[in-house]
Amino acid sequence: MSRAIPLLDLSEWRTADAARRSAISAELDASLRETGLFLLGGHGVPPEVTARMRAEGRSFFGLPAETKQRYAVARPYDNGWRGLGALDVGAVEGMSGASDLHEAFHVGPSHRTGDAAFDAAYYPANKWPGELPALEGTALEYTGHMTRVALGVLEILAATLGLPEDYFTARSQRATWTQNVNWYPSLHTVGDVREGQMRVGPHTDFGTISLLDRQQGVGGLEVWNEREGWFAPPFVEGTLVVNLGDLMHLWTDGRWCSLRHRVLAPSAQAPDEELVSLVCFFEADPDTEVVPLAAPAGGGAGMETVVAGEYILDKVGVTVTVD
Repeated sequence: MSRAIPLLDLSEWRTADAARRSAISAELDASLRETGLFLLGGHGVPPEVTARMRAEGRSFFGLPAETKQRYAVARPYDNGWRGLGALDVGAVEGMSGASDLHEAFHVGPSHRTGDAAFDAAYYPANKWPGELPALEGTALEYTGHMTRVALGVLEILAATLGLPEDYFTARSQRATWTQNVNWYPSLHTVGDVREGQMRVGPHTDFGTISLLDRQQGVGGLEVWNEREGWFAPPFVEGTLVVNLGDLMHLWTDGRWCSLRHRVLAPSAQAPDEELVSLVCFFEADPDTEVVPLAAPAGGGAGMETVVAGEYILDKVGVTVTVD
């Protein structure tokens, strides 16, 4: 398997017969056991909406620093702006010390339960910049597509495990998620790069799945597996990268990998290169008790049961640097 990352066509899955679905599932299962990702086509996200989300998100980072500060996040699990160097994702793997070379703008869901404390913890309010009035509508349109796609992918993953298709989606009707616009400035913009510093340091994501619309670049995405080490995954225009997070690794009791990945530092080979990634980190209903699956669906690692929201908040808390 190794570098042969599969490309799943979501529209094909919907019309495939049992034999074809079985073949697709076998290919997905092999990749998810070894590396933890695949590419997704046929997802139905209009290219125009994606282009608008990328352009309007990028416009936010061009605002003056004092303006962006008005929309800054206030705590680890929050929506709004994080400035250059505000995150150190390597801290989760005990590699703290080199803050990440990107800025981010975070958007989340509008779910509310009526429990003020619960909602404040898991569904923080969005911070829409008045200077960019079109951003809110575009972000809501784009994230509507992301949640639709995420639920479709979760159905396929459940079927691949031999579970009812709604096994994960039934526990994701009020899911927490965060949609990032990540801006990776050029080398000319950031200046010197410290030893070991990257646009995003080595890490795994925390939730069930992540959906990434990325731009190809010299200082771009690399992924890891035990056989190959670090390598650049294939880039196919118009597809999404789907990778598994720690919560899905736990839910499958170690059967599937949480993808270890990184985004390389801006390179002297392309000192003017800047990139904008759109990534949706999808989780589960925060009060879901995630019980590791028993064999044959689960991998038999003997992992511990967790509550989804508590697990995510605990993970997120160690990634933020104190400047």
